[in-house]
Amino acid sequence: MILIGQYDSPFVRRVGIALRLYGRAFEHRPWSVFGDGEKVRALNPLMRVPVLVLEDGTALLDSHMMLDHLDQTAEAPLFPRDEPARHRALRIAALGCGLAEKGVSLFYERRLHAVTSPVWEERCRLQIASVLDALEAERAAVAGPWWHGAGPGHADIAVACALRFVAEAHPGLIAPSGHPALQAHAARAEALPVFAEIAQPFIAPA
Repeated sequence: MILIGQYDSPFVRRVGIALRLYGRAFEHRPWSVFGDGEKVRALNPLMRVPVLVLEDGTALLDSHMMLDHLDQTAEAPLFPRDEPARHRALRIAALGCGLAEKGVSLFYERRLHAVTSPVWEERCRLQIASVLDALEAERAAVAGPWWHGAGPGHADIAVACALRFVAEAHPGLIAPSGHPALQAHAARAEALPVFAEIAQPFIAPA
């Protein structure tokens, strides 16, 4: 398999971390949709990363699609297979990915426009704050080190990757004192060797 995209993307990073936890071998090509746009477009007409190219040449184009596919054949899946744990984990992962998406939206609003929309900026900030509050309440209610099970699953990975991205792309936007359970969760995840290996400081596109 080939994973395409840079690890400063929370979506690329979550797939890379999952592949390591699954024990699946893969080649990493750190292509940028800006510097390597045509190479990305040849595999994904949306010109978006991550892209996961399977052994048969099929290119999967969405991080959740990739992880769902991999989970189906994994001996130790990273989403619970039984309910109600499964839909609860899916919900947390969706909130984590939504947090990352809002962080991306806010970054590009500021990066690509000489004059930004105050309405759009405020909407993104409100969405980010609302998701953080919801995730803080959910995490504080869990006694164990991970959301579901003895080790990190997709919910844990998605939230940790999103928190790092938003903190690096928008310094000062997340107040650590306001989200102690999330900060502890992020620190626990980032201390794992796989998180240290599959990582890249945020690099603003030129």
